[in-house]
Amino acid sequence: MRILRWLGIIAATVVVLIGAAFVAARFHDGPMGMIAGGPLVAGEYVTGPEPDWQFARDIGTVEFQLLSPERSRTTWILEHDGKIYIPCGYMESTVGQLWKHWPIEAERDGRAILRINGKLYERQLVRVQDEAVIGPLTQEIRRKYSVPATPEAVKSGSLWLFEAAPRPSGQAS
Repeated sequence: MRILRWLGIIAATVVVLIGAAFVAARFHDGPMGMIAGGPLVAGEYVTGPEPDWQFARDIGTVEFQLLSPERSRTTWILEHDGKIYIPCGYMESTVGQLWKHWPIEAERDGRAILRINGKLYERQLVRVQDEAVIGPLTQEIRRKYSVPATPEAVKSGSLWLFEAAPRPSGQAS
């Protein structure tokens, strides 16, 4: 009986600590690893003409935050033809549907902030379904991340792609 009681105390402690980490992350400047974080605060906003995004070609992950709701996360980034994109896989799986709410939120309100190398960029996430772009983007995912992304995965809805387009001027932050 004592062993069961101690195992119960240990299990309850682990659950409380995990819960505390998730709550603390909501107040943190950016995500904490794979745990979604609070709004992105640190960093200087980049304004002016559209950057040359080729510098992002070999960056593995970036942080981004939707404005509604104000939660940040870490994600992959793709560069193609001078534009940047954010992929989101596992959309058809039960785990993806339970864990990944941001793609659906981004379709409703795509206003976002990206933090790359400590700099903040105001963007508008726009879901990509143009077949002319899907092929090169899935090829880039295979090159950069060594995962089996295909145009068919995008067409079936298991892989979503978002262009991180410039935010239209005058659109509130």
